[in-house]
Amino acid sequence: MSSFDSIAEYFHDRTKYSPDSLTRVARAMQGPQPEPFKAYRLGTEVDLKPYLDESKADVQASNDERAWARLSHFLINVYGLTAQLQTRLGEVFYLRAAPSAGGLYPTEIYLVSRGNQLLPAGLYNYQARTHALWRFWDDHAWQALQEACFWHPALETTQIAVILTSVFYRSAWRYQDRAYRRICLDAGHVLGNLELASALVDYRPHLIGGYLDQAINQLLYLDAETESAIAVAALADLLQIEQNLPHSTTTQPSLAPLEWPRLADGELLPFIHQATCIEQDHNFRWSSRQQSVSDQAGPAPNAIPDDKYNFPFCLKVSTVTSPINWDNRLQGLERTILRRRSTRAFSGATLTLEELSAVLDFVYQPHHYVDQGLDGDPDYFDISLIQTFVAVSGIEGLDAGCYYYAPLSQELRQIRFKNFRAELQYLCLGQDLGHDAGAVIFHTADLKAAIARHGDRVYRYLHLDAGHLGQRLNLAAIRLELGVSGIGGFFDDQVNDVLGIPEDEAVLYITTLGRPKSSAAS
Repeated sequence: MSSFDSIAEYFHDRTKYSPDSLTRVARAMQGPQPEPFKAYRLGTEVDLKPYLDESKADVQASNDERAWARLSHFLINVYGLTAQLQTRLGEVFYLRAAPSAGGLYPTEIYLVSRGNQLLPAGLYNYQARTHALWRFWDDHAWQALQEACFWHPALETTQIAVILTSVFYRSAWRYQDRAYRRICLDAGHVLGNLELASALVDYRPHLIGGYLDQAINQLLYLDAETESAIAVAALADLLQIEQNLPHSTTTQPSLAPLEWPRLADGELLPFIHQATCIEQDHNFRWSSRQQSVSDQAGPAPNAIPDDKYNFPFCLKVSTVTSPINWDNRLQGLERTILRRRSTRAFSGATLTLEELSAVLDFVYQPHHYVDQGLDGDPDYFDISLIQTFVAVSGIEGLDAGCYYYAPLSQELRQIRFKNFRAELQYLCLGQDLGHDAGAVIFHTADLKAAIARHGDRVYRYLHLDAGHLGQRLNLAAIRLELGVSGIGGFFDDQVNDVLGIPEDEAVLYITTLGRPKSSAAS
């Protein structure tokens, strides 16, 4: 038994980092790093590499060639290999379009096809190493998918669904129980790419976070103790008029366990995942997103509250700016996705307020990018639960200190006056990235309020959404030639103490922004 009201709060507290806990974490890795690619013995390969040829997408190409080119470009931008490095031991290490903590890549991508001229009905795994689809099941599975997703309306007319799963041990090998946080953040990075890569080829993903976990795992023939579904998306083809669909709710709450046993280290990760599963239909019915919280207190899931820290005496700085230009037909976006790297060292030079404002604009003002062809209202699970704080150390025209970012007002509100460089390095486990960054962005959430709305399953939703936001931060920074790196390891309680963030705001994710040193990205 525990004094905590929910397993999510208990898990979050047990997996906090402190100076004393890092010694145990450092001893976690035993044996070689797990293989980050999945292999099948039986099935059929569908090679997607030939369709990366731009001529296949040209108007002169056949309809089939254009359709294959769209799918091929979509998948390589979501999670494809983008570079390879050679380690000191001579081993080859592959980088992907989406970042992953420690380069462990726990996320797997599956496609479920209803059966069309492109993909016969069946189940497919995306093989990132060879940029191919592996068809491992040749049968109709769409009705089973609909049943598992409570007949989500987006599955009525779409032909393809994307399922993200997590292979737990790939991350737990290094990060132990806290790996669950990173697993969800990593999947969130992929969801960020899923959203943006869809716009490149006229797809639109409709997220589904509420589903019967066991049914989805059985559908994909997974051993749920080692690999389990983490998110589902119906992939609408916007070139088909019947697939231009209204936006529906994305979440369903889970039932919190009334009590739980005392858990030893190493048992927390599988328990939190199982505790956040949905195991039966609670007469749930999907609704339009505008109606999604008519019976709940608080704003709609995609509406971000704007009244926090709105003190009459606090410094308020406008972040209104011109949108980032992604070039004709979003060609600049695709180039940015494929050349994205996590920066390993910053120079310590200052950033401009205009650069910081542009990054924030791309992340939090998607409606500013509709004219460029991006989705002005992308799906999240419940972004209204996430707050954003910015610790400023080196921004020209902006005093050092901690600021709350108010998206609706498009302004930064200063809540603490201080230069935090030394403290930020400490909070980020001694990493120079914290010290040398011009700005450090913190995503937080009130766990109790979140659990009251969605149950313990919200722990997944929060980290998936934080990863999604973090990937948009990554791409905006890279487009502006800035350095950027996400940090999932930090001293949790000390962040709140140092920055003046309320204790009830649990820190989910940190993203550092700065001027990169030469050859300091990977």
